[in-house]
Amino acid sequence: MAGTSPATTAGIALRYNPHGLIMKTHAMKYVVELGIACFVLSLLATSTPAQDVPGIEICTRESRLDRRTSCLQSNVEFLQQVMTRNALDAQQKLSAASREIAVLKEQLAAASRDAAALKDALAAMEAKIDQLLKAAPQPTPDARPQGK
Repeated sequence: MAGTSPATTAGIALRYNPHGLIMKTHAMKYVVELGIACFVLSLLATSTPAQDVPGIEICTRESRLDRRTSCLQSNVEFLQQVMTRNALDAQQKLSAASREIAVLKEQLAAASRDAAALKDALAAMEAKIDQLLKAAPQPTPDARPQGK
């Protein structure tokens, strides 16, 4: 085992170094390099068509008047789309806030009704307590408490 005799494990040639450690041959290195090369070539080989990404363009770089005009026109169209989208978003948020305010107003009215009912119940209980206290005999100071 101490020599450099090759052995195969799962189709990969192995080689023993003088210290007895198993080292894979350069096959793994070549596979990785080949994979990277294929990836880079696939990125270079794919042709992506020119896309007109919406956004603000710098139109002063155009020297021809027709191209500068179309550039400005596309900027205006983009800004109009952004304004329309923002107006719709703001309207949706405003509508949602209005609905939430209406729900909160209803909850507040219900809570106010409950509080008024509780105040009325408390006043009725206090009146009943006062009646019971007036109807009960008053203890005299010489009366002894019952007990042991």
